[in-house]
This record gives sequence, structure tokens and C-alpha cells, in this order.
Amino acid sequence: MIWIIVGIIVVLVLYVGMTYNSLTGLRNKVKTNWAQIDVVLKRRADLIPNLVETVKGYAKHEQETLDHVIKARNTYVSASLPEDQMKAAGELTQALNKLMMLSEAYPDLKANTNFIQLQNELRDTEDKITYARQFYNDSVYAYQNKIEMFPSVIVANMFGFKPATFFEVDEADKQAPEVKF
Repeated sequence: MIWIIVGIIVVLVLYVGMTYNSLTGLRNKVKTNWAQIDVVLKRRADLIPNLVETVKGYAKHEQETLDHVIKARNTYVSASLPEDQMKAAGELTQALNKLMMLSEAYPDLKANTNFIQLQNELRDTEDKITYARQFYNDSVYAYQNKIEMFPSVIVANMFGFKPATFFEVDEADKQAPEVKF
């Protein structure tokens, strides 16, 4: 009888240990994937001052749009929590969309080699952001399932595993920006 009890205890300890390790691995994957998004978002933020300077020379009377882009960039750069960074990244995306639409109204700007190069780099960076968001959300999904499903939810609650936040696109970011001239 004692061997049965010891066997059950050993199985339970092994299960708790394996589940804890699995939860820790998933949580770390969420953190790593967020760090990948952060790297690409910072790259985008670093491209913006050059882009704004290029546009300034051609679109002098579009100062409000340029100021909005710089303000959105600064908000992103100063955000420290992932949730704040996610929100600021959405606002920055919206501001950049408006800035890119300016090129349609300024043929000289549209033909500027520096602007075209920056625009291509930004487009490439936006693609990387999209892929990084997808990987991040996939890892959040796996982690959320693990901490919410029985029986691993018991271990997650015992050790204080907290839910992660999905990187969602705001409704405003889904709409095409309206630019009036």
C-alpha cells in the first residue's frame, strides 16, 4: 500500500514539474516573440526621422501630418510596458499611413530616390512587424491554452502564471486613413 501512495506522489510531483517547465517555456516564448516585435518596431521608429526630413522639403505646408508622425513616434519610443507599446505602435502605423499618402499629392517627392528608398525600407519593416505579430500571437495562444485548460490550470494557478496580451489591431488601424488636401 505504501508503494502505491509513494508511486502516486512521485507521478504527481513529476506531472507538476513537467507542467511547470512547459508553462515556463511557453511564457518565455511569449517574451521572446514580444522582444522580436520590439526590435522591428524600434527599427521602424529609427527610420521615421529620415523619412520626415525627406518629406519636409517637399510638403512644407503639411506640418500637421509631420508633427503627428513625430508625436506618434515619440509616444512609441517612450512607452515601456508591452501594452502601451502595442497601443503606440497602432497610432504610429496610422500616422505613417497618412504620411505615405502625401507622396501621391507631391510628384517630386514620389520621384525622390531617398524617399523611395526609405519607403521601401519602411514597407519591408512593416512586413516584418506583421510576421512578428503573428508569431507573438501564436505563442500567446499556446500559452493561454496551457494556463487555462485542465489540469495544467491547477499548476498555473499554484505558481501564479498570468495571462499574456494578444497584439490586436485597433479598429482605427483597420480603416484606410483619410487625407484631405
